[in-house]
Amino acid sequence: MKTLGLIWRFIVGIKDLLVLALLVVFFIAVSAALSGASPATVPESGALVVSLDGAIVDQGSETSPFDTVSGNVGSEAQLRDIVRGIDRAAADSRIKALVLDLDLFAGGGQANIAAVTEAIGRFRKSGKPVHAWATAYSDDSWLLAAGANRIWLNPLGGVIFTGPGGSRLYFARALEKLQIDVNVFRVGTYKSFVEPYTRASASPEAKAADQALASSLWNSWLADVKRLRPTADVPSFIAQLPQRLGQAGGDGARAALNAKLVDQLASRDDFDAAMVKLVGDGDLEYWGHYAGVTLTDYLSATASQDKNGGDAVGVVYVSGNIVDGEAPRGTAGSTTIRHALEEALNENPGIKALVVRVDSGGGSVTASEEIRAALISAKAGGLPVVASFGPVAASGGYWVGTAADEIFAQPSTITGSIGVFAILPSFPRALNDLGINSDGVKTTPYSGEPDVVAGLSPEVRQVLQMGVENTYQQFINLVAKARKLPVAEVDRIAQGRVWAGTEAQRLKLVDTMGGLDAAIAAAARKAGIKGEVRVIDIEKPEPAWVKALKNFGSSETEQQARDPWARLLLASRQRLLSSMADFAFLASGRGATIQAACLECSAAGSPRPATARASADTVSKLAALAQSSR
Repeated sequence: MKTLGLIWRFIVGIKDLLVLALLVVFFIAVSAALSGASPATVPESGALVVSLDGAIVDQGSETSPFDTVSGNVGSEAQLRDIVRGIDRAAADSRIKALVLDLDLFAGGGQANIAAVTEAIGRFRKSGKPVHAWATAYSDDSWLLAAGANRIWLNPLGGVIFTGPGGSRLYFARALEKLQIDVNVFRVGTYKSFVEPYTRASASPEAKAADQALASSLWNSWLADVKRLRPTADVPSFIAQLPQRLGQAGGDGARAALNAKLVDQLASRDDFDAAMVKLVGDGDLEYWGHYAGVTLTDYLSATASQDKNGGDAVGVVYVSGNIVDGEAPRGTAGSTTIRHALEEALNENPGIKALVVRVDSGGGSVTASEEIRAALISAKAGGLPVVASFGPVAASGGYWVGTAADEIFAQPSTITGSIGVFAILPSFPRALNDLGINSDGVKTTPYSGEPDVVAGLSPEVRQVLQMGVENTYQQFINLVAKARKLPVAEVDRIAQGRVWAGTEAQRLKLVDTMGGLDAAIAAAARKAGIKGEVRVIDIEKPEPAWVKALKNFGSSETEQQARDPWARLLLASRQRLLSSMADFAFLASGRGATIQAACLECSAAGSPRPATARASADTVSKLAALAQSSR
């Protein structure tokens, strides 16, 4: 038997070696193909085609080679690329129009949508038209389209608005049935992150705060609508939807046209024909027959226009859950960010100021502090630091932002959530029911603690609660010093409560309304940089071969239904899966014990397609396991 085991291990080793060799050959071939590929070109007369087949994010998520090749990834477009491409095309005489293909758009957070609509507005000021087309529109996609000269809608589609809000999962009853004890240590009246694990529904305080946030975000959205498309009476359309549908014979597309939410009903073929008339005929591409160039190809073809010399502003990206140590793109690993910042400053003496771009609901307290400390160190070296808050900059995300001399946010930015908590699950009752017991010896009250088998000792509970309270005190002291506010005032507006950007400005938690471009301009002024500002992105780079391979895989979104209710169902499913991922992360023990994180931000902030996809894969595996065990 021993001999057979050795032979089997030898065979498995040979198999693994062959697989590794094939992968090496494959990536060498891809690299060679990339180096020899024809450069992207821009037609002499055509449209810039921005197909948003997925979500707008601040920083694209990192994927494994296998997922990249298979297309098993959630499609994402980086905000900076969209804005840079549209702004560049505005001054390019070859680009005659901008086409927004929003058929599979999955959202982007209101703050990022606002940044794109501002870029669209600048494009229109150049005298060039903007056209948007989709089978169906909902809140995010329609708001993005509202900046266009003309909104086109498939005759079989429709427009449905929902507004912020929706359901949230509460696990307390399930945990009780499984006899899992959730040990919670918290500070903050409104720190509702822990409530899904301790309650069957929201507390009155949490619900009131959530309602206030949702109402503020909705008012901000309506204000953007009024500015972009004043003829559209969205509140009336929502209030009278059944009647308006009845008047249109149940035709959702016709009801949207009658309400002036769209300008023209047209199939994709009809839209294609109209664009051919506008910009000319071209080779058949996935978008149609009209002459055009994709955003990716356009940025590649015009890369020589990027400013490569002179003084610069470095933009440090803090995106996703904040965790200790190294982490892939799309997750804010504190060590990864610190190393990237130190390396960038060492290799680029031209960096004269920093902008920290935050799109994060927080996470580990120690990781948030490591990132903040790295920024403070750069400030000590004479660099001005400005913070730009994206769709979400709450809890640990706000902790990071306190390093800045000035904080920019959008009216719809979700921020605040200045509070701290710790969660530790234990399983004494569940294990006892299975006939599993624990016993042992101790030399101190803390031997073997935290004991998830027998339960936490009273001493450990006391120490953890004191640690959470101390961390909260450090948090509000940090905010008070950075914002020049009395500690008592910070404590009053903190307590874990989440605020929209407009309210946060009133409370002096942020300074100025504006997007990333405004923050970069402010940082340049503080550093005395004149003229066009060179921008250096400071982050973990994405390998070139990964970028190329993403084009080979077919994204999951390509097989998704396009009708309005299907799009809403997809968004709801992604929010649900993201919440499940948050729960699984905390329950796994992989995260920090003491957290400054915001649960409501995951539902109201930026879409997280990569997180949702990973959670969906986990659910599928669990379902398959359950099926096989029957």
